[in-house]
Amino acid sequence: MKQPLAYIHPEAKVAPNVVIEPFATIDKNVVIEEGTTIGSNVTILEGSRIGKNCKIFPGAVIGAIPQDLKFAGEDTTAEIGDNTTIREFVTINRGTKAKNRTVIGKNSLLMAYVHIAHDTVVGNNVILVNSVQVAGEVIIDDYAIIGGLSAIHQFVRVGSHVMISGGSLVGKDVPPFIKAGRAKLSYAGVNSIGLRRRKFSNEQIRDIQNCYRMLFQSNLNNSDAVERIEAELPASNERDEIILFVKNSQRGIIKGYNPDREKDSN
Repeated sequence: MKQPLAYIHPEAKVAPNVVIEPFATIDKNVVIEEGTTIGSNVTILEGSRIGKNCKIFPGAVIGAIPQDLKFAGEDTTAEIGDNTTIREFVTINRGTKAKNRTVIGKNSLLMAYVHIAHDTVVGNNVILVNSVQVAGEVIIDDYAIIGGLSAIHQFVRVGSHVMISGGSLVGKDVPPFIKAGRAKLSYAGVNSIGLRRRKFSNEQIRDIQNCYRMLFQSNLNNSDAVERIEAELPASNERDEIILFVKNSQRGIIKGYNPDREKDSN
């Protein structure tokens, strides 16, 4: 159902049962798949790819050119996975030649005023709470939850099943399965409640906790801690995911909580 007050470019590919409310704008080179609802005053610009059964609320802007002075008009995309909800005034920029695409996965929720910059990849089942600001070329893995008003630095990676407290400044990589918070973002324990909700067993959670005891509470540097984890803890999918995340970190990972360091920063 397409309202006559909406503008739809003749070259846009819109499935027959898409709902487009008044004053929405759909540009050329846009694909919108079946079952999706586009709210009033939504702007979907060139290069956007919207999956099935998405809900995009009023005022959102999808596929605007990157806020990157190096962008030279290259052919890039902004891609939204199936069953994702994008609330009011969310902005998602398309990619640059760095990665060519900005991606939001399936079954994710981006609350009001979230910004996603160029070439960022957001996984499946991710929740970004109101006004989270995500810089370019960030990776946010599946099932992460980022608290409202948080800002994520360019090139940072946030691991799977992570929960980050509201108002956080995320300048380092955040390894999987943990909670992170405090004034200088730090490890705040394993996200055990979230993991149980996602059917992780008690044994899996204990294995994750053992990994992070060595990584954050053994007074070892990261390289030595990873060697000890590999040598002393049994192999598992979770252990190996943690090891690979730390080894592949480009910006370095957040630190364990240190009350003396927090006093110094106040």
